[in-house]
Amino acid sequence: MTQEFHEANRLTPEGEQKVALVDIDETICFYSGKRRYDLSEPNHENIAKINKLYYLGWKIIYWTARGSVSGKDYRDHTLEQLHSWGCEFHELKTGSEKPHFDLVIDDKAKRIEEL
Repeated sequence: MTQEFHEANRLTPEGEQKVALVDIDETICFYSGKRRYDLSEPNHENIAKINKLYYLGWKIIYWTARGSVSGKDYRDHTLEQLHSWGCEFHELKTGSEKPHFDLVIDDKAKRIEEL
C-alpha cells in the first residue's frame, strides 16, 4: 500500500491567522525566591511583546507545564494571573497538555528576548 503525500506549508499561509504558543514561567513571569506559582512576578515588558502579537492578529495560546509533574490543577490560578497581569490571549493549555521537559528543539522557536 502506498501513501499519498501533499505539499505542506512550513508556516501559516499569508492572510491566515498565525498561531503563537507562549510559555509562561521564565517567559512572561519570573521568581525572585522560591519557584512557587503563587509567588511568580509578571514581566510587563515581555507581556507587552506578546500582547503586541495579539493586536497584530496572531492567535495567542499560553502553553504551560504547570501541574504536569505534580498532577495538581493550576488552571484556574493561572487564568486569574494572566487576566490580572493584563495578558491578551485566546487559549490556555496547562498540565498534561504540555509535558515537563528540559529542552525544546524546534525549527520555529524564538526566545522572548528576540521579539
